Amino acid sequence: MAKAPPEIDRTVDSPTSSKAQRLKHHHQRALSSPLLISHVYSPKLSIFVLATCVVLFVLFHIQYSLQTPPSDPPSPSWSLMYQWQRVINTTIGTSSTELMCTNKLKSMANHLRQSVTFLPLKDLRYTQTALQGHTWFMSSMYDIHEEGEVQYQQFPSESSQGRLLCVKGRDKHDGSWNSYALAWPETLPFNATLMKGLTFVSYNHYNYDNIWHGLSAMVPFVAWHRNNGCAMPTRWVLYHWGELRLKMGLWLTTLMDATFGGQPYIEGFEEVGEDEPVCFEKSVVMRHNEGGMSRERRMEAYDLMRCKARVYCNVSMEGRGTEVNGRGVPVIGMTMFMRTGPRSFRNDTAVIGIFERECAKVDGCRLTVAYSNNLSVCEQVNLMSLTDILISPHGAQLTNMFLMDRNSSVMEFFPKGWLKLAGVGQYVYHWIASWSGMRHQGVWRDPNGEKCPYPEDDRRCMSIFKSGKIGYNETYFGEWARNVLNEVKTRKLEEQVNKNSSSSSASSTTSSTGCGCR
Repeated sequence: MAKAPPEIDRTVDSPTSSKAQRLKHHHQRALSSPLLISHVYSPKLSIFVLATCVVLFVLFHIQYSLQTPPSDPPSPSWSLMYQWQRVINTTIGTSSTELMCTNKLKSMANHLRQSVTFLPLKDLRYTQTALQGHTWFMSSMYDIHEEGEVQYQQFPSESSQGRLLCVKGRDKHDGSWNSYALAWPETLPFNATLMKGLTFVSYNHYNYDNIWHGLSAMVPFVAWHRNNGCAMPTRWVLYHWGELRLKMGLWLTTLMDATFGGQPYIEGFEEVGEDEPVCFEKSVVMRHNEGGMSRERRMEAYDLMRCKARVYCNVSMEGRGTEVNGRGVPVIGMTMFMRTGPRSFRNDTAVIGIFERECAKVDGCRLTVAYSNNLSVCEQVNLMSLTDILISPHGAQLTNMFLMDRNSSVMEFFPKGWLKLAGVGQYVYHWIASWSGMRHQGVWRDPNGEKCPYPEDDRRCMSIFKSGKIGYNETYFGEWARNVLNEVKTRKLEEQVNKNSSSSSASSTTSSTGCGCR
């Protein structure tokens, strides 16, 4: 069930109402003191008025500091404007000088509101380097980044000088039409809507439907959440190429529901006018995915999500670490996670038969065959918790590997042509295996496949090879399976012997305690 829309605040005056108030004060002064008009623009008088305002502020500040007991350190929003407003609100008097101070402060506030400058969310000047450096998303902003930690922006913060993040960001088709700005809490843009609570603003260069690309965009938020006392977001704002997105895929939504203790509320700005700005009381922006995070920090984030997902799905926290068969031999869960359509095996039956025969030769081995397209999210969580060896073609379903116990193994298969033409993207499951504490046991690349009318190193062939079917090599697959099974069996026997030592229980300890925050 989706969350109710979070609280918003529409309290910022429009320029029209501010102008009417200034005209009202002007006419009142003109009627009560006609001689004042001829002198109000005198340079000497202006200097005198400004000096008087400063003196009043200093005197009041001294008096206030003597009368008020010490309190907590001021928040970023404790600005000079706020303190001057206290002077005006608490100073008793009706003299023309005081009235002029009030008007000057109001004028200054209006100038600050009018000076808020909105810049394109997607900066087209950096189209060729969209993912490098500051990226083309909010390109004028610097990230907060400590060595090995997540890269992020936070508002308000010291680096933003206490200013909030504001956006005009409703366009779903062209990110260059969406824009952002910074503004002080007391001088938000005219007609701005203030959204209370913590807002997570995500930039994803790919999409939120594919579970690999979606998860990559979420991991830094999980890491920030873990490092900040498990702070919970009130809402999510999702951007792809600067364009607003209104949903995550079901798998990703369920995982974020489990991780943050509630289904994510995706902000669509339906309650806001077409060109009206929205400002966030507190916001955290991510635009680099896992970039900059050390392997240790990534593993902590994946540990937290694994633990939360198992709790959410009522799956045993022990994983495979303690299970033995009737003869006291550790159970080895071998799972073939199959695909249908693109990048599936040409002959599922033959491939399954090879691994079935090798599994039968190892005491304690249990083979499970499952298809990723007909399992619910929690069924996938449960399946992975029972898996020590994951056998699967290259594809998004392999993202589930982080739900296995640490030190589990992965065997990956490719169609013809990927090695030469697919680029670095073909290695993403090597990366996630490393980042989540798994063992990637290598790949098999089919040397045979679809025919391409161009030379096979021509990039146009990739459109043919990308969705190709995968064959099999019985001799190679059999030997590969034996080697991985023997390695896993040896490791699990050692863990059984040394199960009371800290090194052997790392997997189960991670599963049972990884739900904590710093």
